[in-house]
Amino acid sequence: MTLKEQYQYTRNRFLEICKPLKTEDYSVQPAVFVSPPKWHLAHSTWFFEQFVLLQFVKDYQVFNDDFAYLFNSYYNNAGKRVLRPNRGLMTRPTVDEVYEYRAYVDEKMMAFLNNNPSQEANTIIELGINHEQQHQELFYYDITYILGNQPTFPTIENSIALKSISTPAKFIKIPEGLYEIGHKEEGFCYDNELGKHQVFLHDYEISDQLVTNGEYLEFIEAGGYQDFNLWHAEGWDFIQQNNIQSPLYWHEVDGVWHYYTLDGFVAVEKTKPAAHISFYEAFAFAEWKQMRLPTEFEWEVASKNLNYGQLWEWTNSAYLPYPNFTKAPGALGEYNGKFMINQMVLRGASVATVNNHSRNTYRNFFHPDLRWQFSGLRLVK
Repeated sequence: MTLKEQYQYTRNRFLEICKPLKTEDYSVQPAVFVSPPKWHLAHSTWFFEQFVLLQFVKDYQVFNDDFAYLFNSYYNNAGKRVLRPNRGLMTRPTVDEVYEYRAYVDEKMMAFLNNNPSQEANTIIELGINHEQQHQELFYYDITYILGNQPTFPTIENSIALKSISTPAKFIKIPEGLYEIGHKEEGFCYDNELGKHQVFLHDYEISDQLVTNGEYLEFIEAGGYQDFNLWHAEGWDFIQQNNIQSPLYWHEVDGVWHYYTLDGFVAVEKTKPAAHISFYEAFAFAEWKQMRLPTEFEWEVASKNLNYGQLWEWTNSAYLPYPNFTKAPGALGEYNGKFMINQMVLRGASVATVNNHSRNTYRNFFHPDLRWQFSGLRLVK
């Protein structure tokens, strides 16, 4: 697709996946790490207005002077903003006004794209498209949390159901040696994937399948959440303080474990991959199995042999810069680099990831306590 076609497709896709929502769904923020769907729609639009239209279109008139303050996320260079925990307090602007904002910016962007933009502008537009694709995935995390914490467990139409794992896991042997890590193909990547470099890996064996719900149930029933020997001290404190006894969205009803997905509240399906677990839980499960999590480098080297793409997979690697990593100047330089502390890397993709948005060098990252993202694990021995 041309850049113009990519822009149109991405912007229209967000409208399509929001169609099943009710007006009341758009503004809810039940937890600090959740953003309301209305905010995602407006923020991804603000990105194009702030970094493309205002920068490259002479005498561009912003849609609303308040929107930069309301819908900036973490770009300190772009000015002040509403604090993240307060995003759900905004009943205004209305949902209709946010859709009007998207239509206004899209009209201006299409005119700009028809006018042969510079390479500098095209590079930022491509980043904006990938940025919006990230927010479309975050939308699925957030709406699952919004609906999954309501008493009636409402459902919405979606196409992101996990598939059963029908074949037993096999362990793939990877020989010891030097391997090249980092993005090396043509096409888009984020700055945190750049800096090709070699790493030395000892020989290891990695599972070709994710851990399933059935396996995770065995961990629960064996007392995994009660055995402090399996946990990092910080992870043990986390589950104790928050009374965590199972993955997010799991509930024990009359002695039977059930869980919520956007398709409904059902008994846990043992052949589906275990989802919505923190790094702490992934580590403890691996300890219980007397195995471990892969490093992100082990994962990348083995990726061509893996069945991945259902869930982002926790690795045992801290999110750190590659050799010779550099940040772009200004606000766009805040995109990845400033988060390289106290976070763990996840690799792969999930069922909520937009097609063509994933690659085997993609470095996702979250704090080790977070569970609302579509996260799972595979084992190494």
